[in-house]
Amino acid sequence: MITESAKPRLKFVLAFATAFLGVGVVALSAVPPTTHHQVIVPGEDRFKPFSLTIRVGDSVEWINNDTDDHTVVSNDFFNTTGDKNVNTLLPGTDSNGGVPGTFTMRFTKPGVFNFYCRIQDPTTGNYGTPMMGVITVLSGQGDQGQQQGQ
Repeated sequence: MITESAKPRLKFVLAFATAFLGVGVVALSAVPPTTHHQVIVPGEDRFKPFSLTIRVGDSVEWINNDTDDHTVVSNDFFNTTGDKNVNTLLPGTDSNGGVPGTFTMRFTKPGVFNFYCRIQDPTTGNYGTPMMGVITVLSGQGDQGQQQGQ
């Protein structure tokens, strides 16, 4: 039971909680949504699309639908997004139980991210077909990312 002396405090607590929750909802709604983009290895030795334009805060998922393994390796000499030392295996469906290998990366700075595949055949020592791509990251968050070069 609430006593008469506790009612003013309860009103204050309820008013404070309501104001706090209202500010939280406004703050959450002010954050723009991020967009999720995809780069596909479509069962042949290439990245599709070759070129992708996104915004800061967006993420890119590489999906390897090829039977062969591939990699996503950053070309650090040319990259200006700050994403260095990326060297991730994308298992092919043959070595991954029929499931495409994936890798996701979120971009937090504007610039250019150049990447390539560096897979080498262990039996011959030869490198496979050259594959490369480029992601341009525009400043400003938003969901206005564009795919190019499809």
